[in-house]
Amino acid sequence: MMIRRLMMAVALVAATLSLPVAAEAGTPAAASVHAPAAAPCASKWRAVQRVAVRRPGPYDGRVATMNSPVHHYLSRGQVVRSCIVAIGRTQGGPAYRACGREGSLWRVVQGGQVPQICLKRA
Repeated sequence: MMIRRLMMAVALVAATLSLPVAAEAGTPAAASVHAPAAAPCASKWRAVQRVAVRRPGPYDGRVATMNSPVHHYLSRGQVVRSCIVAIGRTQGGPAYRACGREGSLWRVVQGGQVPQICLKRA
């Protein structure tokens, strides 16, 4: 019984706080202020060499691995847009070896994910 009364009191306080309050009687309440829309992705990357764009397989989770299926390839010098980084962590060591180095960061691009080591800022 006490829990039901407490829940009703919390709901009443929440409803009261969510109502807009006018500064003076007779004036309309201020409109709610929304955050500005996020800017579109403008981060461009250039492929250092020919590199595979991989999609995570059905048992890979959300981050691709070097065994994930290849969606397509980026040719050397091709520019892609990417604003999201996926971090592939493993128990012992780096997640991949590509483009002559090791790493664990994957850039999310159109069609899949690319090792960040294989990309340079354009």
